[in-house]
Amino acid sequence: MTKDNSPLIVALAGNPNSGKTTLFNNLTGANQHVGNYPGVTVEKKEGFVKHNSHNIKLIDLPGTYSLSAYSIEEIVTRNYIIKNKPNVVVNIVDASNLERNLYLSTQLIELGIPVIIALNMSDMARSHGINIDTELLSRLLGVPVIPTIGHKKKGMDKLLEAIISLESNDKAPQPPEVNYGKEFEEEICGICRLLSKDGKVFNGYQPRWVALKLLEDDQEIQKLVEALPDSEKILETVKTAREKLETLIGDETVAIISDRRYGFISGACSEAITLTGEHRHDISDKIDLALIHPVLGLPIFAGLMWLMFNLTFALGEAPMGWIESGVSFISDWLSSALPEGLISSLLVDGIIGGVGGVLVFLPNIMLLFFSIAILEDTGYMARAAFVMDRIMHKIGLHGKSFIPMLIGFGCTVPAYMGSRILEDKTDRLITLHVTTFMSCGARLPVYILVCGAFWPENAGNVIFSIYVLGILVAISMVKVLRLTRFKGLSAPFIMELPPYRIPTFRSLLIHMWERSWLYLRKAGTVILGISIIMWFLMTFPEKETFSQDYESLIQNASTHLDTGVITKDQKDSLVSDYNNQMSAESIEYSFAGRMGKFIEPVIEPLGFDWRLGIAILSGFAAKEVVVATMGTVYGVGETDEKSESLRANLANDPLYSPLVAYSFLIFVLLYMPCMAAMAVFLRESGSWKEVFYQFLYSTGLAYGLSFIVYQCGKLIGLV
Repeated sequence: MTKDNSPLIVALAGNPNSGKTTLFNNLTGANQHVGNYPGVTVEKKEGFVKHNSHNIKLIDLPGTYSLSAYSIEEIVTRNYIIKNKPNVVVNIVDASNLERNLYLSTQLIELGIPVIIALNMSDMARSHGINIDTELLSRLLGVPVIPTIGHKKKGMDKLLEAIISLESNDKAPQPPEVNYGKEFEEEICGICRLLSKDGKVFNGYQPRWVALKLLEDDQEIQKLVEALPDSEKILETVKTAREKLETLIGDETVAIISDRRYGFISGACSEAITLTGEHRHDISDKIDLALIHPVLGLPIFAGLMWLMFNLTFALGEAPMGWIESGVSFISDWLSSALPEGLISSLLVDGIIGGVGGVLVFLPNIMLLFFSIAILEDTGYMARAAFVMDRIMHKIGLHGKSFIPMLIGFGCTVPAYMGSRILEDKTDRLITLHVTTFMSCGARLPVYILVCGAFWPENAGNVIFSIYVLGILVAISMVKVLRLTRFKGLSAPFIMELPPYRIPTFRSLLIHMWERSWLYLRKAGTVILGISIIMWFLMTFPEKETFSQDYESLIQNASTHLDTGVITKDQKDSLVSDYNNQMSAESIEYSFAGRMGKFIEPVIEPLGFDWRLGIAILSGFAAKEVVVATMGTVYGVGETDEKSESLRANLANDPLYSPLVAYSFLIFVLLYMPCMAAMAVFLRESGSWKEVFYQFLYSTGLAYGLSFIVYQCGKLIGLV
C-alpha cells in the first residue's frame, strides 16, 4: 500500500501475443473496466486485485513491440508510464521468444522506472527445449524475473508478491545501462549535460532516455525539447552528434541504437539460456506446413470459414426457437392483458416485436463470436492474415489489413477500431473503407430470416456465399481505391506468427461475452429507440377506410364456422389473411409506407417493392432492425413462432422470389453499416469527408451490384 493508503498503480506492458491480456484477466477476474484513453481511440482496460491486504490497480497498456513513436499504441504506452508514473511496470514477455520480447524490456529499464519481468509461457519454452536461469537473468538485467504460465494461472501469487516487495523496497538494485560504445556514450553525455541545465528534466523523463530519443529522431520528444529555453542549442548539438556518429559508424543512429540493445539482450540470454536436444522445429512449425502452405493455405481457410458459418446456423437453431417461444409468450400475455389500442400496439408490436425480433438471434451471434475467439486465441487469426497476404499484396494492401476485416465478421465497430494496427494512414483509410463489406453479426439475422424462407435446406451454403461475396468485393475495392483515390505502394508486411495455443474455456467465454454484450446493449438502447420510431412511422396516420370491409369478412368467417361451412383451420387462415391485408393497407398509408412508396421507383429495378424499401431505410440505423421492420410490415408481431410466420409470408409472397431475395441480401451486405459503426468510422478516420464518401460509395455499390444480379437473373429467366 502506498503512503496515503491509495492502491498501488501497476501497469502491464508487453508485446502482442505475449499473454498480457490473459494475465490481466487472471488477476482481475470480472473486476475490470474498459474505456478509451483521453483524446485517442486506443482501448484502456483497468482492473483491481487485493493481495495480502494490499489493493492493486492494474492498467492493461496497449500491446506494443517498442516505445518508439511509430504508432498510437507506442505513444500511449510510453506517455502513460512517464506522465502517470505507475508504482511498478510489469513487462510480460514470451519466454519461448525471449530475445525479441526483451527489446521492449530494455527500453522500459532505460526509462528509470521500477520494472518486473513476468516470464510468461515458461512451460512452452521448456517444451521447446529452452531452459532459462531466471535468477541469473534477473541479476544480469537488474530487475525481478518471475516465471508465469498465464493460461494455467501459475505464478500469479509470486508476481503479486514481487510487485508489493519492489514498491516497498527503497534500496532496489539499479539495472545496468546498455553501453552504446565509446563514441556514442560521449555524445549521449554531452546532450545530457545540456538537458540537465534546465533543471526540470521534462517532468519525469530521464535525461539519458531523452538523449537517446533525440538521437533516434523521435518527433514527439523533439517537440518537448523545443519548449526549452536552450532548445536551438540542444537540437543543433543533437543534429551534429547524429551526423558525426553516422559518419563514424556508417549507419543510421536508429539502427545503431537498435543493434546495441539487441547486443545487450543477446549477451544476457547467452548467459542465462541453455538449449536442450529438444530445441527444434516445434509443433507450430509442423502445423504451419499445411495451414500457411502456398497451395493448401487458402482452401483450408475457406473451409474453416464455411464450417464456422454452417455450425453457427445449425447449432443456433434450437436456442433461437426457445427465445422465439419466450418472446411469443410475452407478446400473447400482453395482448390478452391489455385492451386493444395504441398502448397495446406500442408494447407488443413496437417494443416486444422490435427488441424481441433482435434478441431471438442472440444464440447465432454468440456462436459466431465464440468461433472468432477460437481463431484468435489459438493463433490461427495471424495465419489467416499471412495466407491472405499473397492476395492482398497484389491488390495494394498487406495481410495485416485482413485482421480488422476478419474481426468485421463479428462486429464492424471493433473492426474499425482494429485498423489502428496499421501504421500507414493510407493503408488504414483503405482498410476502413472496405471493412464495411465484411458481414457483421448484425446482418446475420437478416441472412438467417431470408435464407430460411427461400432456401430452408441450403441456408448455410447461401449464407456462406454472401460472406464470400463480401470478401471478394472488399478485395476488389482495395484495387479500385489504390488506382483512384489512394495511389501508391502499401507498407511492407511484417507480422509475427505466434505459436499455436490451446485456449482456455474461460478466456473464450470472456471474449464471446464482451462482444455479445455490445449486441445486447444495442438491443436495449439503440434498437429499442429505433423500434419505437419505426412503430410510430408505421402506425400514423391511422387509416380509417379500407379497400374491403375486413371486420365484416372476419365476422362472416366466424359465422361460416358456426354453421359448419368451413373448418376451424380454414377460418383461422381466412382471419389471418384478412388481418395481414388490413395491416398491409394500414402500413402503406402510414408515414413509413409513404416513404417506401416514394423510393419504390428507385429500388424497383432491383426487384424491391415499398416494403423492402422501408426495411432498407430502417437498416441505415441498425441492420438488426430490418428483421423487426419486416415483421411489422407483414403484421406477424402477435402470432406464435414469429420467425416461422414471417418466413412463410416472405416465401409465399407472389412479388418475391429467390432472385429478389438474393438481390436483397447483396444490398444488405454492401450498403453502409449502422449509425454506431459510422460514428466509430468518423473517430478513426478523423474526417467527415471520409464518412460521406463511405456512405455514397458503399450505397452506390450496393445498388449497382444488386441491379446487375437482378436484371441478369431476369434475362435468363430466374424470376
